[in-house]
Amino acid sequence: MTKLKKDLSLFGLIMIVVGSVIGSGIFLTPSQIAGHLTTPSSIFFVWCFGGIIALTGALTFGELGGMFPKTGGVYVYLKEAYGDFIAFMYGWAYFTVIMSGTVAALAIAFSSYMGYIFEMSVFVKSALSVVVVIIVSAINIFRVKLVEMFTNTFSIMKLLGIALIIIVGLFFGNYETLFINEVASASNPESNSTTAFGLALIGVLWSFGGWHHASFLSGEAKNANKNIPRAMIIGTTLVLLVYLLTNAAYMFLMSTTEIAQSESIASDALSKVIPFGGILIAIIILISTFGTALVGALTGPRLYLAMANDGLFLKKLSQIHPKSNTPVNAIIAQGIWAVIILLFWGTFEAVITYVVFIDWIFFFLTAIIVIIFRIKKKNVNRPYKTPLYPITPMIFIITSFLFVVNTLIGNILYAGAGLALLILGSPFYFYFKQKQKNK
Repeated sequence: MTKLKKDLSLFGLIMIVVGSVIGSGIFLTPSQIAGHLTTPSSIFFVWCFGGIIALTGALTFGELGGMFPKTGGVYVYLKEAYGDFIAFMYGWAYFTVIMSGTVAALAIAFSSYMGYIFEMSVFVKSALSVVVVIIVSAINIFRVKLVEMFTNTFSIMKLLGIALIIIVGLFFGNYETLFINEVASASNPESNSTTAFGLALIGVLWSFGGWHHASFLSGEAKNANKNIPRAMIIGTTLVLLVYLLTNAAYMFLMSTTEIAQSESIASDALSKVIPFGGILIAIIILISTFGTALVGALTGPRLYLAMANDGLFLKKLSQIHPKSNTPVNAIIAQGIWAVIILLFWGTFEAVITYVVFIDWIFFFLTAIIVIIFRIKKKNVNRPYKTPLYPITPMIFIITSFLFVVNTLIGNILYAGAGLALLILGSPFYFYFKQKQKNK
């Protein structure tokens, strides 16, 4: 039996954590967060809190990654613990909400920053978002190698953009702006409410999204027992430090009111110091966001392909194109659904609320598996164990539950739509299972 090679070093694992997490979020979510939390101290606190949640989640998921080093990640863990139904519901949610919604949100981010360079109406921005989805889907159908080739370049551009913001903000910004913002906003009671904090946390958790990808690699890591937790701690800490520095740079250059009202925060902040800096950073972010959308359009269809091969999804989604060797129907289906999400919701905050709410329901269910298997599978080999068990998983489980409940209460429209789509998946599961029996 062929086994996975343990080739991943500590440095490689750290880079996977950093690369998976830092995406388009830090270029857009600070505006949404400042709309809920108006004091710099509360904004810094919610970013720290989100970083800690991501860290406890990654440390928890790492144990499952070691136990089940298979392609599919969360889908595999849910199937092992709860059976086909919950696993199907995750795959269904991944298609109807999580990944299609992620591609849609990235397309909105792209058109938002394009709007900084060129004057565009809301309609034109929406149309551009749709075009972006179509293009990234088409590239994935015909040229998978193109996605692979550009990924590293896009990542470098993204990091250069963040570095530029931090350097300009910290060295050329006004430190007094931060303290003025704190004093001016501290009297606003709404900025200190639990609901406001919970809604701001949506943007933070979106920005930290991807921490769980590295935990899937326990079976391919050298010295997994030590290197997985080290990589999670170092990688997440590095990302948190970058996010705090970037937010500080924003607040040294702009007031929290300006941040909340900005549609292109990174460009608006940089243009305060460098005349053409706004356009430069917008171009960098356009390249980065497009690249991230390319990867999103690449990964999701592979899960739908696996489900279709298991008989738990439309059989046509399992078809591989004879020339390009890509799951063409799965890619097209995800692209069409991403466009539908764009047409129904259209705004970045609406889409990420829709996505993050559902995503964290399954994070909650997955974290519980660690406790279930510690009881039911005591003797199973665990190359990596969650540190400070059961405290670490319990922190993540409780926080996830409270976050999901608060999001549903505070934003019933978008969260409720995601929940309705999730429930709608139930009859489809029984339909596919019945088809399996009739064969």
